[in-house]
Amino acid sequence: MRLALYQPDIPQNTGTILRTAACFGISVDVIGPTGFDMSDKALRRAGLDYLEHVDLSRHVSWDAFRATLGGSRLVLVTSHGDVAYSRFDFAGTDVLLMGRESSGVPPAVHDAAGARLRIPMMPGLRSLNLAVATGIVLAEALRQTGGLP
Repeated sequence: MRLALYQPDIPQNTGTILRTAACFGISVDVIGPTGFDMSDKALRRAGLDYLEHVDLSRHVSWDAFRATLGGSRLVLVTSHGDVAYSRFDFAGTDVLLMGRESSGVPPAVHDAAGARLRIPMMPGLRSLNLAVATGIVLAEALRQTGGLP
């Protein structure tokens, strides 16, 4: 199981996600360009001293990232998903893709996903914080695949 962040633009969310990944032993792919300098102090503040424990790969573009997928299934978490994350059968080789906080992912990235999941919410509300959404879906994926430490 891996996490992939598509062009993240809020360093605090990225730092929190990297900290979560460190705690669960999950590799993270950051697909650029990011909306901030990856050495930004806000990223370090949110990630604390956990950042040195993350298996982090940075990719200059979507195409560079896609070249690393091999046979892994790309699972996009999106408010436009057609399946609730809790009704999805995760595999240990899945790559969970999280979109950019400000704009999600473009149609070509959306279409490239093997599955598009949503987190059910109360009607009329737009979205959850990216780090919170990542934690919700990652915890369920790890529970299903026996990947929790």
